Amino acid sequence: MVNERIWVLGAGSWGTALAIDLARHRPVSLWSHSREEVDILRRDHENRQYLPGIPFPEALTLEDDLGRLLEDCGEVLIAVPSHAFAGLCARIAELVPGLSSLSWATKGFEPESGKLLSEMAAHHVPQATLSVLSGPTFAREVAQGLPTAITVASTDLAHARRLADWVRSDHFRVYTSDDLVGVQVGGAAKNVMAIAAGISDGLGFGANARAALITRGLSEITRLGLALGGRAETFMGLAGLGDLVLTCTDDQSRNRRLGLALATGQSVDQARVAIGQEVEGVGTAREVYRKAQALGIDMPITEQTWRVLYQGLSPREAVHNLLSRQPRAEEVFL
Repeated sequence: MVNERIWVLGAGSWGTALAIDLARHRPVSLWSHSREEVDILRRDHENRQYLPGIPFPEALTLEDDLGRLLEDCGEVLIAVPSHAFAGLCARIAELVPGLSSLSWATKGFEPESGKLLSEMAAHHVPQATLSVLSGPTFAREVAQGLPTAITVASTDLAHARRLADWVRSDHFRVYTSDDLVGVQVGGAAKNVMAIAAGISDGLGFGANARAALITRGLSEITRLGLALGGRAETFMGLAGLGDLVLTCTDDQSRNRRLGLALATGQSVDQARVAIGQEVEGVGTAREVYRKAQALGIDMPITEQTWRVLYQGLSPREAVHNLLSRQPRAEEVFL
């Protein structure tokens, strides 16, 4: 008999939100590496640091001992920051050598190597079916049970459909895909564009500039995704355009807020401290820029954002550099 319990690994805002929503209709265990954090979550019966005021369902249990948790084989869903992803995969492989499936909701690339998270997962658990959940999702809205739609992409469509059945509810719509690469690239690279959108809005450049940035940003993301093996149509879906629009236009986005802060003259470090949570787009900008350079892909918004983040270029000068580029034919992917 299949164990329908889901282990959500990572008790940040996104992991907690997923665990809360899933636990409304099935048993869920939420894991944190910190015993102190788990004790606090048990005491408060909510995550007051990230999602205050949203109580845990009765079907949600908390665990800090990964070995004990993995003794009972269920569905593993990782929701830790991208920099912690590979290390957690390695630990899981040690504890469950024959793990049959591994899923994640983490968005980003492996820091330094720039590899897709699926490449890291395949290295550590080569026998496992791999799946990723991605799409336009703010943690608080998911935890509140507000209408949301996502994509589940997998190396095995049967597993994608099974995971979709487990995740879906009357307010959570799930679509399936076999484009594991495209869904990951869309979910990661959109964070770079959100920083750029925040900079543009923070400088007061208006709705016209934001719309242009989103449109041309989607073109950049698609070029990168195609070069890495994704499909163009994926980037017109929830994990591409949907996630891009969400994170570029709403201040719940930490990446957008970082861009807004940079436009006021704050440093990257000052902005990150003020936000108080992981801002994936900072590291992703570095990795995407490196990939673009290595593959010979034209990604001007990414390049200027990288220069602001890592070379001290002023936000105004970055915008000037983009606007002063030579005219060219518009590239549209259909």
